Amino acid sequence: ATHTIGGTANAAAPWSVVPSTDQTGSGDMDQELVVRAQHGDQRAFEALALADSPRLHRVAYGILRDTESAEDATQRALVDIWRDIRRLREPAKYEAWSYRLLVHACYREARQRRDLPRITDIPEPEAPAAAAAFGQVDDRDQLDRGFRQLSVEHRTVIVLRCLLDLPMDQVAEALGVAPGTVGSRLHRALRALRAALEAEGSSTTRTELQREAVR
Repeated sequence: ATHTIGGTANAAAPWSVVPSTDQTGSGDMDQELVVRAQHGDQRAFEALALADSPRLHRVAYGILRDTESAEDATQRALVDIWRDIRRLREPAKYEAWSYRLLVHACYREARQRRDLPRITDIPEPEAPAAAAAFGQVDDRDQLDRGFRQLSVEHRTVIVLRCLLDLPMDQVAEALGVAPGTVGSRLHRALRALRAALEAEGSSTTRTELQREAVR
């Protein structure tokens, strides 16, 4: 099947990043648990962590593309959440706030790995527009390989904005940058993704030609 990369939560994604629509452990119950945890209730935080771990892990895996690293980043984030939860002024903003701590945890985890490209390792592509990066991709594996070539910073902004469909201000808060910076970073990330997909497609074509030549 053809997979469409899109900028909405309903877009078909070839990787398990978008949280499920199950609302268990969210909403009013989450806020109540957050408030109790802020007052030092460890049982409340354990319940909150149990409910949130799958959500955080899915996002961490989308950024890091490695199960073990995603698990480590999730645990780091949960430790940080427990340490800093008293500083959260608005319990209703817990989810967006938790993404910020998770992003920091993913960045720390990525710095410990040498196989993840840095932003400077990605050449500036010549693709015309960011929107053009979101086209029709027939090969699920090709799309995943292209995504893996992106820097962690580029993966993160795509996951938060395009796959989780977070508003720009929440993405900015999670990244710790100005909203305008989110737009420019997303533009560069989508261009880099398109360049990676085009390179991957060219490589696949060359391989197929070589196979035909030896037949």
